[in-house]
Amino acid sequence: MTYLCGVDLGTTGTKAMLVSEAGKILAEAYKPFRLIQRGPGWVEQDPEEMVQAAIGTLAHCVRQAGIQPGSVAGIAFDGQMAGIATVDQDWQPVTPYDSWLDTRCGAYVERMRAHAGRIVALTGAPPTYSHGPKILWWMHEHSDVFARIHKIVMPAAYVAGRLAGLHGEEAFIDPTYLHFSCLSDTRAGAWSDELCGTFAVPADKLPRIVEPWEVVGRLTGAAAAQIGLTAGTPIVAGAGDQAAAMLGAGILHPGMIYDAAGTASVLAQCVDRFAPDTASGTLLAARMVPSGLYYLIGYINGGGLNLRWWRELLRTAQGGQRWDYAELDDLAAAVPPGAGGLLFVPHLGGRVTPNQPHLRGGWLGLRWDHGTGHLYRAILEGVAYEYAIYLSIARLLVPGMPFEEVRVVGGGSRSAVWNQVKADVLAIRYVQLNLTEAAALGSAILAGYGAGVFSDFASAAAPFTRPVRTFEPDAARSRQYATARQAYRRIVEDAAVWRQVAALPS
Repeated sequence: MTYLCGVDLGTTGTKAMLVSEAGKILAEAYKPFRLIQRGPGWVEQDPEEMVQAAIGTLAHCVRQAGIQPGSVAGIAFDGQMAGIATVDQDWQPVTPYDSWLDTRCGAYVERMRAHAGRIVALTGAPPTYSHGPKILWWMHEHSDVFARIHKIVMPAAYVAGRLAGLHGEEAFIDPTYLHFSCLSDTRAGAWSDELCGTFAVPADKLPRIVEPWEVVGRLTGAAAAQIGLTAGTPIVAGAGDQAAAMLGAGILHPGMIYDAAGTASVLAQCVDRFAPDTASGTLLAARMVPSGLYYLIGYINGGGLNLRWWRELLRTAQGGQRWDYAELDDLAAAVPPGAGGLLFVPHLGGRVTPNQPHLRGGWLGLRWDHGTGHLYRAILEGVAYEYAIYLSIARLLVPGMPFEEVRVVGGGSRSAVWNQVKADVLAIRYVQLNLTEAAALGSAILAGYGAGVFSDFASAAAPFTRPVRTFEPDAARSRQYATARQAYRRIVEDAAVWRQVAALPS
C-alpha cells in the first residue's frame, strides 16, 4: 500500500494527515504555535516553530499509522495565504513571518489603493494586508533588512524548503497565492512587469512560479530521520489553504460552491474563467489547483467567532452556566425564519470583502418580545445574508453559471439549523460532508497527484469525501427571506452611517 502526507500550516497551529491511496485517513495530528504580538497591529510568527510543528505532526502520524518509512510516496504543504516569509541565499529566515493579521503596512495598503483598479484587473484582488503592501513596508521602513532578503516566500514554501534543503535560488510560489500579491498577472500565472514597475519592487526578490503539483525537492536525511520516513521522499509544491481545502472537499467542477464554516465564514464559487470583481471589489478571483479553474471568494473574518462570542457572553451573564451549540441550535430552531424581524450584522471586526474597516456589528430591530433564540438565529441568518451578496455578485461576474450545490465543511457544518438557514436564504441545496477540515486532506491528494499515484483530482478525492446529509431549500422560506436579504444589504452598504458609528468615542 502507498501512503501520502498532507500538512496544513494554519494561523494558530499545524495539522498533518496521513492517508492511503485507497481513500482512507489513517492518522491525524495537530500542534499549536504562537502568534507573537509585540505591539499594536504587530502580529508575527517564528518560522522555526512552523518547521518544528510540521516535523512533529508528521512524525506523530507516521508513528500512529505504523507504516514502513519507504511507503510514503509524497508530502505536500498548504498554508496561510496573505502573509509573507523571507529567506536568504542559504534558506535561512531574514525576518519573522509577517502574518496576514499584522496591520503595520496600512499606509502602503493606501498607497496601493491609488492603483486598485489595475491591481484587481491583473491579480484578482484589491490591496489589503497582503504581500504587496508588506513588501513595500519592509522595502521602505527597513531597507537594511530588505537588502538581505534573497527571496520572498509563503510560509508553506518556507517549511517545504527547509525539509528539502533548498537554496535561495530554488524559492517557489504556486499560482493559488498570486491574487494576494498585488504584483501578478494571475490569468497568465506570471509576475506583472507593469505592477512591479509601478511600485519599484525588485522582481528578482520574487520566487519562481510553479504548478501546485510540481516536485520541488526531496526530504533530506536529517528531516527524514526526525519524521520517520525515507530520505528522498518527494515534496510537492502544494497550494494555499483555501485552494487545498476546496480540493479536499471535492470542489472540482464549475458551479460548485464551497462554504468553510469555521472561525471565519468563507463562501467560494468554482468557475471556469478568471473573472475579477473590478466593479465592487467585493469578491477575490483566485486560481484553483486544477489548471483552467478559478474561484470567486468572499468571507467574514469572524463569522464563526461570533457564535463563540455570544455563547461566552451568555455563560458570563448566567453565572457560568455552560451552553453548548446544540442547545443554542434548539432555541434558534424554535424561532420562525426571519428571527421575528431581527437582523444581525456579523462584522464585529470590520468588513473584509469589500474592505470596510469602519463597519461594526450588532442587532437591528430589537423588541421586548425577542429572546435568546431570536438573537442567536439572527446571528446565523446574518452570515447567510452576507453570503447572498457574494453569490449575487458571482452571478453577475459569470453570467449563466449554474450554481446548484454548496458543500460545507468546518465546525459550523455540524449545525443542521445553520445549514438549512443558508440553503433557504441562498435558495441552493446544502450538502454536509463526512469531514469538517479539508485542507490537509487536499494537500495529501495533491502530493499523490504530484508523485504520480493519482492520475486525476476528481477520482482521487472521491473516496475520501462523501455527503452525509443534504438540506434542500424551501421555496416558501426563500421567498420569506427575500425582504430581509434586501434590508441587510442596504444596511451594510450605508457607509456614511457606519463611519459615524466607528467615530464614536470607544
